[in-house]
Order: sequence, then C-alpha cells, then structure tokens
Amino acid sequence: MTVVNNCNLPDDLHYLIEKHIWVQREGDGAALIGITDVAQKLAGKIIVITTKKVGRAIAAGQSVGTIESSKWVGPIPSPLTGEIVAVNPGPQEDPASLNRDPYSNWIVRLQPTNWDEESAQLETGSEGVEAYRRLLQAEGIDCGN
Repeated sequence: MTVVNNCNLPDDLHYLIEKHIWVQREGDGAALIGITDVAQKLAGKIIVITTKKVGRAIAAGQSVGTIESSKWVGPIPSPLTGEIVAVNPGPQEDPASLNRDPYSNWIVRLQPTNWDEESAQLETGSEGVEAYRRLLQAEGIDCGN
C-alpha cells in the first residue's frame, strides 16, 4: 500500500484514475470493481449505494451503480465491458463501510469480455500510483483534510 497525500493507494490494483475507480482481477478472470480512498474522501459520508442487477451487460463507461453521499450523487462507471456476475450486499446494507475501507468493500463483480484491450487503458503498479500522485497534486486533493 502506498500513501499519497494521505490517500491509500494499493499498487496491486488497476485504476481508472480520473473516475477514482479500482479493479482487481481474480484468478477465474472476473474483476472486482470498487471506489478508491480518494473517491470516498471526495464524496463525504456515503449514505446510499444502488447497483445494477446480476446478469446485466455493461459497456465500458456505463454505470454499474450509483453512490449518494452527503455531498454528491453520481454514477459508478465501469472501466470494463462485461456482465455483472455478483453484487456485494455489504455496501448496500452499510454504505459507510466504503468510507471506512473502500478496498475490501468491492461493489460489483464483473466478467469482462475484453480484458486484454480494456485493461491496457487502466493504470497499475508503481506507474499507476505515480499517475495518481500527479492527479492528486494537480487537483489539490488530500485525504487527510
């Protein structure tokens, strides 16, 4: 885990940085999708999470769900094309769990149909953390304030 501007950024995840979304590929090829520490900080206290249903086909860029917080209501965009194969009930039952630990509280599990091409558009590893660092500094974002 790397900490940048007081924001936790695991370097083993893939990031859609400009949307503050993380992706973790699982051994069976499916991908967990969630929001980053930066997203939960910017959102404030998260009060409602809704998701699309299991079996729903999603194109990259489409919403897999919606977050409502004390500051904001908006979509959770998917960085990948595929089918939703599972929804994590935890964040729906306890939305603030995303504020406490956004990385263990994934939102949907997606079976991607074009991982090789679409994952190439995501940032990962030390290069991903460095790209996130540049965005945080450019935007003046600090998760500690």
